[in-house]
Amino acid sequence: MTYRNPVVPGFYPDPSAIRVGDTYYLVNSSFNYFPGVPLFESHDLVNWTQIGHVLTRPSQLPLKGAGTGGGIYAPTLRYNDGRFYMVTTNVSFGGNFYVYTDDIHGEWSDPIAVEQGGIDPSLYFEDGHAYFMSNGDDDEGNHGITQCEIDIATGKKLTPSKVIWTGAGGRYLEGPHLYKVDGSYYLLASEGGTEYGHMMVYARGDNPFGPFTNYAGNPVLTNRNLGGYQIQGTGHADLVDDGHGHWFLIHLAFRQLDRWIQHHTLGRETYLTPVQFGADGWFTAGDHGTTRAVMSAPGLENVVQKPRLLPLSFHNTAIGREWVTLREPDSARYCFDQDVLALRPNQYGLEEREVSPTALFMRQRAFFSTVRVTVDVTANAAGLAAYMTEDLHYDAIVERVEDQVKVARRLRVGPATTTDHVHVLPAGPVTLILETTNYQYHFYAEADGERFDLGEADAHYLSSENAGNFTGVMLGLFTEQTDEPDADWIKFSDFAIEYPKEEDVE
Repeated sequence: MTYRNPVVPGFYPDPSAIRVGDTYYLVNSSFNYFPGVPLFESHDLVNWTQIGHVLTRPSQLPLKGAGTGGGIYAPTLRYNDGRFYMVTTNVSFGGNFYVYTDDIHGEWSDPIAVEQGGIDPSLYFEDGHAYFMSNGDDDEGNHGITQCEIDIATGKKLTPSKVIWTGAGGRYLEGPHLYKVDGSYYLLASEGGTEYGHMMVYARGDNPFGPFTNYAGNPVLTNRNLGGYQIQGTGHADLVDDGHGHWFLIHLAFRQLDRWIQHHTLGRETYLTPVQFGADGWFTAGDHGTTRAVMSAPGLENVVQKPRLLPLSFHNTAIGREWVTLREPDSARYCFDQDVLALRPNQYGLEEREVSPTALFMRQRAFFSTVRVTVDVTANAAGLAAYMTEDLHYDAIVERVEDQVKVARRLRVGPATTTDHVHVLPAGPVTLILETTNYQYHFYAEADGERFDLGEADAHYLSSENAGNFTGVMLGLFTEQTDEPDADWIKFSDFAIEYPKEEDVE
């Protein structure tokens, strides 16, 4: 059987995966979006279903003032003695912490802080001991992959923090994970930066604290030399087995706008690459050390890959699952009944950097899609956005002006904001349409049977290369106060996302 990458398309970066029995679980970074740390489930490693988020309460996820480069960085998911643990870093508030649950489909605990600093934390359990590692400085000021033993009940350090590995020689050593396979300890990490030089490296030792010997073939996985190939930035992996001797790397990569244009808009996505252990105990990965769009792997012969993207509407999406907010929301301003979404605007717009505007966002998961929503604005303004950051977003906006509505396109690119393609229409519902491709975002409006072209804008301006961030484009339904602070709710209806084709990667 062959399968197509990415297995989880869209802005789902820094994956960490485990197997418990015959079920796999996966978590991803979420940065300044609430709730945090998307949680997925699978029975075959290829087909994944989101079952919620890990961090669902403000007590777990303070985000005030967290910008697009803040909030929740790379999480690690682990399972020990009947309990699930998720450890991560809130780079805006508090640093490293973990939460736990005995029911993966239920609520998770409040955070338990860990005394060790750094980012990209991980846990390793063995014989009643809990080891915590991160990339940062140890107690003597040495920099590298740093580890200590902790009391898993309290997060307190039981041993000093010690650098156990300094990597294979690349820059930006990060994302460490420790495993024990056939009596040997494997330390896996990323180097090169989470960009075009990204790569996976590893080392092996006989003790959880080393010393570790580098794999002679490092990097074990990278697409950094695949010129003219759409999948780039391969790295930040977790190693998982199927219980039958087959091993895989769950890792991130991104898709350029095409095979030659070095811009990506969808963010870093989740990919699956097979691993092969040799008789000498060292492993190799992928297609000669690379990740490809179409792959096959032992252990997946009987797996049938389902469509990765299905049409979406208000009926099969939910706030807190597909729909998220920027930072912690004022929940009293949201009402969702599966037919109509009602939002009550506050004084904050999409340029807000401290708190949460009244807006909902969903990840753009494909280059090619059509998004539709009908907006009924009785006061103030609302619209449909392709949002990358506070400084980079394209909007179609409907504003109530007395007994009329003004429909326009608004482009925010850095310090420049333009509003054009303005149409003044009789008051009433307006349907906003966004057609996306790998090159363009094209807005339209429909009212009273007439269609208005609001113009197109280049996709590459919303890329991570321009934004300098780690997220991807989000599709947003937003509101803005333009006149009445305590006006009626704004209603959104007939929301739909359709995907015209299963996208092929070149």
